[in-house]
Amino acid sequence: MSRPIGKENNTVQSLVLFVICFALFAGAVYSLSFLSLENTWPAAVTLILFALAFAIPQHVLGRSDTLAELERAKQDAK
Repeated sequence: MSRPIGKENNTVQSLVLFVICFALFAGAVYSLSFLSLENTWPAAVTLILFALAFAIPQHVLGRSDTLAELERAKQDAK
């Protein structure tokens, strides 16, 4: 059996983070309704919100271990 990851969030914190990231995603989808050929600012807002909704969970909240640290952890687990 594998050991759990040391930096796991509790349920409430995970739920709050999900709500924030989903609100960014929903805001990006909603901003598409204002897009027209005359007004291109909603496209810029959409790209920024989509990028934030993707980058926050993947890069900011994700695991920041390097490959060497992951290999060391696998060897320690054996």
